[in-house]
Amino acid sequence: MSLKSRLTLRLVLVLPMVVALMFAPAGSFRFWQGWVFVGIFVVFNAVFVAYFYRRDPQLLERRLKNKEPRREQRQFKMLWVPLWVGSLVLPGLDYRFRWSAALLGGVPVWLTGVSLVIILIAWLLVLYVLRFNSFASAIVQVEAGQKVITNGPYRVVRHPMYSGFVLMILATPGALGSYVAFVPALLLIPVLVFRLRDEERVLRQELPGYAEYCKHTRFRLLPSIF
Repeated sequence: MSLKSRLTLRLVLVLPMVVALMFAPAGSFRFWQGWVFVGIFVVFNAVFVAYFYRRDPQLLERRLKNKEPRREQRQFKMLWVPLWVGSLVLPGLDYRFRWSAALLGGVPVWLTGVSLVIILIAWLLVLYVLRFNSFASAIVQVEAGQKVITNGPYRVVRHPMYSGFVLMILATPGALGSYVAFVPALLLIPVLVFRLRDEERVLRQELPGYAEYCKHTRFRLLPSIF
C-alpha cells in the first residue's frame, strides 16, 4: 500500500474514533468544545501531512510505525492507551452529567479559550521540532544513518516534541471544558516520562554521540527544571 493510501486510511480510521469517543458519552452533538478540539486536530494533521509529504516523506513513514520492538514500550502503550481514551471520554460524560459544574461551577469560557491557544502552540512546537528531526519515529529504535540532532529546539531540551505533548495533555481538559478530565491527563505525564527514560537508555547505548549530547543539553523536557 502506498504512503498516501496509508495516510488516508489512518485519517479515515482515527477521526471517526476520536469523534465517537467524545460525542457518544456526551449524548449530544451540541458539545461545542469537542467540535473546536476536533477542528484543531484535523487542521494540524492536514498541515502536517501536506507539508512533510512533499518535504520529508520518510518522516511520515516513520510516524506510521506502530509495532514496538521493546517490551518496555509495549508496556508504555498498555498504560498510555486507556488513559488517553479516558481523557477524551470523560469530558463528554462531564458535558452530559455536569460534574464540573456541580463541583466548581464549570469551566469558564476564558479558560477554554486559553487552553485551546496552548494546544495550538503545542501543535506548532511539534511541527517545528519535526522539521529538525527526520528520525522522529513513532517507535523507539535507532536507524542506520541516524545522527544526534543538536540544533533548533534540541539546543534547549533533549525531547522538545515530548514538551509539546505535555502542553497538549495539560491543556486538553480545559479545552474540553472538564475539570474531572485532569485525572487521566495528569496520570499521562509520568507514563510519558517512563517512555522518555527508556528511549534515552536506547539512544545512549545505540546512537553514537548521544551520551555526549546529554552532557551539554542537561534538561529533558523543561529548561532548568527537568
